[in-house]
Amino acid sequence: MNKYRKILTLLLVVTLFSSCSKNWLDINVDPNTPSSTVASVKSRLAWIQHYYLYAQGTAGTRANFITQQLTFVNSSGQQSMTAGWNPIAGMSTTPYQFFFVGAGSNFQDMEAKATAESAYHYLGATKAIRAMGFMLMVDWYGEMPYTEALGEEITPKFDDGKTIFEGCLSDIDQAIEYFKMQQPSTATPLSEGDSWNGGDVNKWLKMCYGLKARWLNNLSKKSSLYKPDAILLALENAPLSIGEGTTVSHIDDQADNIGDILFADPVKTSIVFDNAGMNTSTLITKWYEDILTNFDQKGIEDPRADKLLPWAEYGIPKKFVRSKGVDMQSTIRMNAGPLTSAYNESDVPINNNGRTIAPHTWYVNSANNARWGDTVYVSIKSSSKGYDNDASDIYKWKDGVVAASGTFYSRPDAPTHLLGYPEMCFIKAEVLFNKGDKAGAFEAYKSGIKGHIDLMNMKLSTYGNINPSKSPMTDVKIDNFLSNGIGTAGNITLAKIMIQKSIALSFSQQNWNDMRRYDFSNLVYPGWKVPYEYTVTAAAQTKIPQGKQFRRVRQVSHEINYNAENLRASHPNALNDDIWSFPVWWDIKE
Repeated sequence: MNKYRKILTLLLVVTLFSSCSKNWLDINVDPNTPSSTVASVKSRLAWIQHYYLYAQGTAGTRANFITQQLTFVNSSGQQSMTAGWNPIAGMSTTPYQFFFVGAGSNFQDMEAKATAESAYHYLGATKAIRAMGFMLMVDWYGEMPYTEALGEEITPKFDDGKTIFEGCLSDIDQAIEYFKMQQPSTATPLSEGDSWNGGDVNKWLKMCYGLKARWLNNLSKKSSLYKPDAILLALENAPLSIGEGTTVSHIDDQADNIGDILFADPVKTSIVFDNAGMNTSTLITKWYEDILTNFDQKGIEDPRADKLLPWAEYGIPKKFVRSKGVDMQSTIRMNAGPLTSAYNESDVPINNNGRTIAPHTWYVNSANNARWGDTVYVSIKSSSKGYDNDASDIYKWKDGVVAASGTFYSRPDAPTHLLGYPEMCFIKAEVLFNKGDKAGAFEAYKSGIKGHIDLMNMKLSTYGNINPSKSPMTDVKIDNFLSNGIGTAGNITLAKIMIQKSIALSFSQQNWNDMRRYDFSNLVYPGWKVPYEYTVTAAAQTKIPQGKQFRRVRQVSHEINYNAENLRASHPNALNDDIWSFPVWWDIKE
């Protein structure tokens, strides 16, 4: 890992040279042989934030294929295989790569430089991101090099999940202490390098306490370690309003078309766009559609449905129609579906597989007539000014008809709700409900729903009224849903709390954590089941034997190929096909 750290340091410094101002290049350093001492704390923090954000965003998107909020067109790609609970090695690499190679390789130099100038807030940020990154590694892989990681050891030993988990909690406590310290006037202000909170130390503190609450709540299977009152205490110092959360802003910059040095993805766009929104293959599921359109079985639609589900234009004259969700409990994916739709952009009919396609209409280019109805599925694709060199972020056919509206989180300028008030509300609601305080649980639950709606509307209101997806939610729909569609204190259930939390945390890794904590129970997640194709696919059941669930991700090829001895010692099944089904440390009931 020390090799990776040195390589990435060189790459990042080269990137910094190529992207900074002329004044930066005027320093007395040979640009052809940059060293790690060149990068300032403010330059280094921005890149650490970028690479960690990409790691967690990738993990979150891929996790939501596991939790069945997302699915993929029928293919052998890692996203499609993950959605079918038949995972392949391709899903494992990116979170590891971007955290260790992109972010972690900078920690040691960052801490040394920040210590030298008493830049305590940069030390706090580094400690916080280190904790977030290693906790992601625990959530994702279970065991990981930790005490010997990012140092001189080329083949570091693996640490168990408990060691890493406790180390992350310790790092968060250290981060809190650093953020409470007053920097000297000679130290670089945090505002000059912080791309998340703009140097707002109070937001960083609240984020740290919020992370602590999240992680302590993830210990719900550990009877001796789970402390509900400690969670509530952390929540008192976490975000208490939507304005106190950490929301990362992104932009669709026409000049942002060069690509990241590890991937070719744009640097300034949202991570969900980079992972899913830039392609036409990612779809929403019927289960996700159902919980948005008929949550409490009263026929009252969630106002967020129009914004979280994609739309397209159909018919003559054209009108917007919202996508249907793919029923993952049906046989569709065992019958070669769903397939990506096509469109006759011309003014004359065309022939396709024995039928006539009228001008300016949708069709599926397949001889299998069972797939011809797949036009009801709209991808979450967004276009962009930078990556796609388009005039806007609305994906259109050549005749101007909207092929996909994009969704709230899949647009290039979509915000990343890294840690926010709604999640804190749902954690509080869960804890209070399990303590028997239904009134308190309902109040927190309702605040979480309203908080997420308000948080979304903050961004949606900046668009105006472009289309049904890209426009604010109306007060009438919001009030009706909150008054009549979410239940009452008298009928609040754990299921309602966790379903609403999963909506508010769409595209978050934490959704998979929560499903694991509750053993994928359809009592907690009503209507949820494993995908049908898993139940009839032998290869999938080799990786996740029947009666078990999707509990972790297999280790990356880097560790398998270059650190196999230590990997083998980390878990009895580390190199076995069924490692995907073995719970990580906090997921083991004690």
